[in-house]
This record gives sequence, structure tokens and C-alpha cells, in this order.
Amino acid sequence: MRQLPIRGLNHLIQGETWAQERLRQHSGARLLVEAGWIRITLTIDEHGFFMGSDSAAPPDVTLTLPTASAVGALFEREKLFGAVKLGGSAEVAESLAFVFRNLKWDAEGDLAGIVGDIPARRLVMFGQTAIARIQQGIAKATENIAEYAVEDSRLLASDKDLSAFGKEVNSLRDDLACLEMRISRL
Repeated sequence: MRQLPIRGLNHLIQGETWAQERLRQHSGARLLVEAGWIRITLTIDEHGFFMGSDSAAPPDVTLTLPTASAVGALFEREKLFGAVKLGGSAEVAESLAFVFRNLKWDAEGDLAGIVGDIPARRLVMFGQTAIARIQQGIAKATENIAEYAVEDSRLLASDKDLSAFGKEVNSLRDDLACLEMRISRL
């Protein structure tokens, strides 16, 4: 199970000589990837690829992903990178961050080798459209739930109601201050 993400990552690196060079500089460095209950220990080999590691030695870098980030990665890559926490050796962490931010998967190229150029292009276009529609659906559902919670069920207060309440509290505070001044004059 843990070999699949390593193979996928190495497949991406294999197509990018700049990534191999950048990682080769840190040959032997250990990386711990934590995502909730999942913990994968990796080592960078002499060719700039990742390999699984069962070493008990402490990692040079720890990469911590929030538990919800795996789903988020499918839709918003930049949001994922913003949520990842890197700890440990600054030099290795900086190189890893640079490589991960700039690696791009050429899904169309990989598919073309299996099904041909035209079907690969169409499959990628279909996938992009499907992801866009899923994102729109999630946004619309979120908007509808928020509208229901505020307008229909009154579970949450609307911005207008909160603003009016704030004004009433401020008015009551001012009136109380005036009353206190009157009482102190007596």
C-alpha cells in the first residue's frame, strides 16, 4: 500500500531532471510524511528518487499534512501546499518544498502512451470538466446550506441581525453610561 504513493512520486520526478538534480544534493536524507494516522518514512537515494525506509533514525525533515488535505489536493493544489507543515533541516525542507510545488503531472502524456493522443486529450478534458463541475456543486451546496441555516431555519443569525444587535448593545451601553452619570450627580 505504501509503495503506490512512492512509485507515483518517483514517476513524476523521473520526467523532471531538474527535480532529480535538486533531490540528489540531499542523497541519504530521511523524510517522515504524516497525514493523520498515516506515517510514511522515505529516504532520498543517490539518483534523486524516493525509496521507502524503515530506519529508526530520526528524520531530517518531517512533512505534516492536515487530515482533510488529501481530498483538498484533488481540487486545490495551492491550498494543500499552504496547509503542509515542514520541520527539520531548513536546507532539505526548502529543496523538498521547491520540488513538490513545481512538480506537474502530465496526465495527458501518460494516458497517450496507453490509449493514444486523441483519446488521452479527450479524457483529460473530461476530467477537468468533471472536477470543475464537482467544485461548482460543492460551492453551490455550501451556499445553499448556509442560506438555509440563516434564512429558513434561523439556526444562525444573519449579518443584518448581528449588526442590528451590535447597534442595540452599543445604544444600551451609552444609555447606561448616561444613567450612571445622572446617578453620580445626585
